[in-house]
Amino acid sequence: MASPGSFLVLLEPDLKSPEDLEGLLDSSLTRGLTSGQAEEALRRDGPNELEKPPKPTLRMLFAAQLTGFVIVLLACAALASIVVSFTGPKKADALSYTTAEAIFVIVVINAGISAWAEHKAGDALEALSKMTQASTTVLRDGREVKIQASAVVRGDIVVLRTGDVVPADLRLVQAEDVKVSEMSLTGEPDDVAKTVNLKVQGPDEPMTLTPENMVFSGCSVTYGKGRGIVCETGMLTRIGRIAQLIADDWNNKPKTKCGCLPDCHPTVSATPLQKNLERLGGRIGAIAVVTCVIIFVIGLALDRADPANPDSPAWLNMILVAVTLAVAAIPEGIPLCVTISLSIGCSDMVTKNVLVRSLASVEALGCASVICSDKTGTLTEGKMTLVNMWSAGVAYSVEGRGFDPTVGGVTRDDSGKDANNEMSVRSMLLAALLCCNTRLSKIRDPATGGERWEPKGDSSEAPLVVAARKIGLHESIGNEYKRVLEIPFSSCRKMMLTVTDVSGRRELCTGGIPLPDEAELLVICKGAPSVILDDCTELLLEDGDAAPLTDSKRREIQEVIDAYAANALRVLAIAAKTLERLPFDAKDDEVSPDQKLAACRTGLRLLGLAASIDPERSCVPESVLTAREAGIGVVMITGDYLRTAVAVARKVNILEPWDHEGVTAVDCARLRPQGVYLPRKHMDSLTSSVRVFARARPEDKLQIVKSLQRQGAVTAMTGDGVNDAPALHQANIGVAMGIQGCEVAKGASDMILTDDNFSSIVAAVEKGRSIYAGIQKFVAFIMSVHIAEVTQIFFCIATGIPVMRTPLQILFLILVTDLPPAVALGIEPGEKAILNHPPRPKNDPVVPCWMWLSMVLNGVVLSVVIIGVYVVSLMYYCDGETFQSNIEKLDDFENKLMDARTVAFISLVWSENVRSYSSRSFDKPIWRDVFGNPYMQRAFIVAQLCLYIAVLMPYFSERILKLRGIAIGGAGWALALAGPLCSLVLCEACKLATARQQRRRWGLSSFSLARHNADDRRLLNVGVDSASWQAISSSHAVFEKGPASTKLMSAAPLAGGGGIGCNGSSCSVAGGEPGCCCCSAVAPGCSGGEKAAAADCCFAGYGGDVVCKLPPGAEEPACHVSGGCRPGAAAAAAAGGGGGG
Repeated sequence: MASPGSFLVLLEPDLKSPEDLEGLLDSSLTRGLTSGQAEEALRRDGPNELEKPPKPTLRMLFAAQLTGFVIVLLACAALASIVVSFTGPKKADALSYTTAEAIFVIVVINAGISAWAEHKAGDALEALSKMTQASTTVLRDGREVKIQASAVVRGDIVVLRTGDVVPADLRLVQAEDVKVSEMSLTGEPDDVAKTVNLKVQGPDEPMTLTPENMVFSGCSVTYGKGRGIVCETGMLTRIGRIAQLIADDWNNKPKTKCGCLPDCHPTVSATPLQKNLERLGGRIGAIAVVTCVIIFVIGLALDRADPANPDSPAWLNMILVAVTLAVAAIPEGIPLCVTISLSIGCSDMVTKNVLVRSLASVEALGCASVICSDKTGTLTEGKMTLVNMWSAGVAYSVEGRGFDPTVGGVTRDDSGKDANNEMSVRSMLLAALLCCNTRLSKIRDPATGGERWEPKGDSSEAPLVVAARKIGLHESIGNEYKRVLEIPFSSCRKMMLTVTDVSGRRELCTGGIPLPDEAELLVICKGAPSVILDDCTELLLEDGDAAPLTDSKRREIQEVIDAYAANALRVLAIAAKTLERLPFDAKDDEVSPDQKLAACRTGLRLLGLAASIDPERSCVPESVLTAREAGIGVVMITGDYLRTAVAVARKVNILEPWDHEGVTAVDCARLRPQGVYLPRKHMDSLTSSVRVFARARPEDKLQIVKSLQRQGAVTAMTGDGVNDAPALHQANIGVAMGIQGCEVAKGASDMILTDDNFSSIVAAVEKGRSIYAGIQKFVAFIMSVHIAEVTQIFFCIATGIPVMRTPLQILFLILVTDLPPAVALGIEPGEKAILNHPPRPKNDPVVPCWMWLSMVLNGVVLSVVIIGVYVVSLMYYCDGETFQSNIEKLDDFENKLMDARTVAFISLVWSENVRSYSSRSFDKPIWRDVFGNPYMQRAFIVAQLCLYIAVLMPYFSERILKLRGIAIGGAGWALALAGPLCSLVLCEACKLATARQQRRRWGLSSFSLARHNADDRRLLNVGVDSASWQAISSSHAVFEKGPASTKLMSAAPLAGGGGIGCNGSSCSVAGGEPGCCCCSAVAPGCSGGEKAAAADCCFAGYGGDVVCKLPPGAEEPACHVSGGCRPGAAAAAAAGGGGGG
C-alpha cells in the first residue's frame, strides 16, 4: 500500500511541466505506461487505496469495559464473597455462592450492553475508502483501457470525461473546458475550471484552495474532457492526507479508557460525562474501600462473629460484612443506568432528525460551548439560487429557494408586481437559457423515497435554468433555436458565447424583444460583468429599444454590481446582438476559438445582470440567536472568500451589525504566516475573538478546533465534506449532514443530522441538556440509596444489632426494584427554560456540592426511617430483643430475624418508590406535575411487581433472598407502610435546604445581561466567578461571553488605567481612535499604551454583545468597538439571577 517513503515524493507537481513529469515518472504523455511498468509500479507502491486502522472486535470492546474502576471493585467483592463461602461451613451448598454469582451476572450484563453499543459505531476511514471510483480509463500500451481504480499507479495517463470521478491526484496534460466539483474536498459548491497551464498569481490576489492544473482524488468532472498524469495515489493523495490526519490523531490518543488494550472508543475525546463518571466512580470506590476497612476494624474489635456459625472467627464474618458494605457503597447501577438512559435518548433523538453514533455524545451536547460550523451545505443550502436580476434599468427579485422551479417567480423591486411576462425579463432569461448546457429534471431521492429537482451540468448555470422555468421557459425551447457556434467558458475568457439561428423570427420569444428584419443569427455572451461590460455599447430599454451605454450608465451599472457583491451575490452579465452572417468563415479550420470569440463579441447590447447566492437555510438565523441565548457561540469555518463569508455570517446572525470585521473575521492565511502556524499562545489569542474563518484548509479547521479546546471550550463541529472529517474527528462532538454529507464526514462524526438543518442542533442541545439533568437526578437517587445502605450497615455493626440485609438483597434492591425508577428519572422531560441556562463547564462534576447536600440529607432521612422500622420489627418478631447477642439465643431465631428483615426490605422499597417521584425535582414539590413523566408510572408498576416476586414467590424468596412476605402477616405489612409516609414528608422538607443552596449558588455566580439590538431584546444568562460578581456590583462592569467561557472584559478603569480582565493595562486599537481600551488576549491587533478615559471602554466581542458602563451623570453610555470607536447603542449590565438562570 502506498505510503510516504516507499518512493520518490513529488514536491509541487503543479509547478512542473507535463514533460518534466513525463521524465520523472518514466511515462509517455501519448502512450501512457506499458503493462510491465504498471505491474512493477503496483508492486512497488501498493494499490491505490486508503489505509485503515484495525477495528476493535466485540471481544476487545467487552474486555475493555471490564477495566472500569467500579467494575473491578465489584469483581473483587465477588471474589471475596466466594472465598468466605468456600471457607465457611456451607461451602458445599450452591446457594451460598449466589451473591458472587449475582455480582458477576451484573458485571457481564453491564459490560455486554456497553460493548454492543460501541460495536455499532462506524469507522470514518472505512467510509473514506468507499469514495474511490470502482473503475477508470487509462492509457496502457498506447490504448485506452478500463481498469479498477485501485490498480491506478503513478505515471498512468488517466482519461477524464464528464461524470467521471477522479481516481487519484492528477496533473492535467490536456484540458478542454474541464470543470471539476471540489465540494467534497473544499466544501464550496461552485465548479472549478481547470487548465493545463498554471496561472501566475498576483501579489494581491487571494490564494486559491487548489491549483488550476491539478485535479484530486474523489472529485467529479462536471464538464469538458481531458487527460492527466497520475502524481500521487493512495495515502499520498489529498484525501489520503486527510485520512492520515485522522489516523495519526487516533494513534496518538492516550489509552485512558482501555489500559493495555487497544483504544476502542469511537470518539477522539472522552466526553464530559465519561470523565465525570470515571472521577465519581474512583472517588466512591476510594470511599468504599476506606469505609470497609473501618467497619472491618470496628467489627473485629467488637468480636462480631457470624450468628449462624458462632464458632467461626470474627474476621471471617467481617470479611463477609465488608463485602456487603462494598456492594452497598459501590454504585453498580450507575453505568448500566447511564447506558440505558443514553440509549433511550438516542432513540428519542431520531424524532428530532438526529442519528447518534456515540452514546455519550448525546449528553456532551449539553455542555457544548462552541459550535464550529461549515458554511456551505450547513448554514446554507449548498444550492446556488438566483435571487436578484437587473434588466433595462429595473431591479427585480426572484422568489423561491433551491432548484424547485414550481415555487416562486420574478417581481419588480419598485412596485412588487409580478414581472414574469415583462419583455426585458423574458428576453434576458431566454438569452441566458440559450447560452447554457445545463438541464433540470426530477430524480428519486434514495434516502427519502420522494422526488426532488436536480440540475445536470454546470452549477453556475443552474440558477438561470431554474429562474427561466419559473417564468415558463423550459430548456427544451433550445431545440427550437439551432445552435450554430459555441465557445465554452474558460477561466481565461471568463465568459461563454453561443451563436443561435433566429432566421424568420420577428421577436426573440413570445413577449420578448423585437428582432430586426435582417437578423439571421443571435450572438449571446454570458460571463463576468467586468468582461462583458467592456464589450457592450448598448443598453436594453424597457420598451425593447436600445440606448447608448454611456459612462454615466456604466457607473450606475457598476454600483448595482457592487451592491450585489457586497451581499455575497455572484453576478453574471448577459449580453446579445444580432448578425446577418458570421464575421468569419465557419468552414475555415484555421480560425481558433479565441479568434471566433473576438470577432463575435464586439458591439454587444447589455440585456441584464443575474445575481445568485447560496441561500441560508431556513430557521438558521433564529437558531444561531437561540444558541447564543443558551450561552453557545457559533463559529463559521469556510473555504469561501472572506467577503462572501462575512456577508453570509451577517445574514445568519453569527456576526451582528456592530461587529468589526477586522477583529471578528479573518482569512485563515493569518493563522499560518509564511506557511507555519502561529505559536499556541498567539493562535489562542486570535481564535478567542474570531467568529468567521475564511479560505480554510482542512488542517486549519483542525487547528482552530484544537485551539478552542485548549481554551476550555467543548466544541461541536458540523460539516458535510471530506474537508470537515479531521475537525469532526477531533471535536468533542462531530455533527455531520445526512443528506448532502459525504460518507467520510458521517463516518468521522458522533451524530448525523438527517434533515441537514442547523436548527436540529439546537434541539439536540436541548435534548442533551435534558438527558444530563435526568442523569443527575437518577445519580442523586441511586447515591442516596447507597448512602442509606452504608449508614444502616454501619449502624448495625456499631450498635450490635443484626445486619439489616444480605449482599444479595442489596443487589436486588439496587438493580431490580430501584433500577426502573432510576431509568425513568434518566429520561425525565427537560424543563421548559433549560436553554436559558449557560452551558455547564466541562469539568463541572456530575455531583456538585448542592447535590451532595441533597443526597446526604435524603440518605440520612432514609436511614433514620428504615432503621426505626427495622428496630421496631426486631422487637415485634424477636420477642422484644434487638441486639444480635440476645437474638441468636432465641428458638428459631433465623426465621424471626428473616421476618424483621422482610419488613425493613418492603418498607425500603416502598420508600424508594415514593422518593422516585420526589426526586423528579431538586427544589419543586412532589405534587407539581406529578404524572408528567409517563415512564415513571411504568417504572413504579415494574418495581412493585419485582417486590412482590421477591417476598412472595416460593423457594426464591425464602431460600435465595431470605425473605418471608407471607409469614410477616398483616401487622408486618402495616408497619412497613410507616417508612414511605415518613420518607415522603421528610424528603420534601429537605428540598427547602436544597432550593436555598441552589438559589444561593445562582444568585452569587450569575447575572442577566440585557442586550439591546436594533431588531430585538433578549436576556443572556452568563455564569461568572464570585470575584467578578463583586466587580459587577461595584463598577457597572462590562462583560462578554467568549468561546470557551465567560470573560469579564472591561469595567470602570482601575488604578493604573486598566480594566478588569485586561491584565491591568489599557491599549488603543491599531487604526482606531485613542482612548479605546481592549483586552489583548481577545483582540489581537491591540497595541499601544493609551489609557482609557474614565467614561470610555471597549472590547473586541465574541458574540457581539457590546455592553458599556454608564458614567455618573451621563445620559448615554460611551461605547467603542475594536478597530474604531463609536458612541451610544449600549446595553446595561444588571445584577439578577436565581433559579438556575
